[in-house]
Amino acid sequence: MITKFPESGVFFTSDTHFGHKNILNFCPRPFSSIEEHDQGLIANWNSVVGPDDTVFHLGDFAFGGAPFWQYIRKQLNGHIILILGNHDLKNRTAGIDQLFDYVSQQMRILIGNQTIYLNHFPFLCFDHQDPRHYKDYSIQCFGHTHSGPNATGTDTERLKYCFPTQYDVGVDNNNYRPISWEQVKEKIDEQIKIYTNEY
Repeated sequence: MITKFPESGVFFTSDTHFGHKNILNFCPRPFSSIEEHDQGLIANWNSVVGPDDTVFHLGDFAFGGAPFWQYIRKQLNGHIILILGNHDLKNRTAGIDQLFDYVSQQMRILIGNQTIYLNHFPFLCFDHQDPRHYKDYSIQCFGHTHSGPNATGTDTERLKYCFPTQYDVGVDNNNYRPISWEQVKEKIDEQIKIYTNEY
């Protein structure tokens, strides 16, 4: 069964890495300490997400144990559905799943009539991915790659193989805050326009 969600009040994000000190060096992110980083991301999150909104977090939520995850979660607005990332699998301890509305390895959802695949990693291929051949193309939202203006991730170079129907919803690519479904759709539409003009 594919779960259907409304066209407004839905957000996506990934790779917040709350509590991960080394993320400030890996990306780099514009914060002077991990405490400033965490509070900055929380403030950014709550500036766009309301209490009744739904956020799909596509992995690498936080480091540390359940008490730290709970400390972060209680400060964030909205209903959160967690798609597990590679770091979540390492840091997942008893009690963490109860902090979220739902936890999964991946999901396939509908917003309106749009099929959207959700996974921490970008897919190499998926059904109806090429808008040149499918009017009813599917979309994939992903994270992991830490793309964006300060991209230093080892997987960033591989994004050249993505279809225009794929988008990195990670915080590094989206001004360190969740991105709304409306914004994702705008970005996908622009990518498709550029892509189809190239062929």
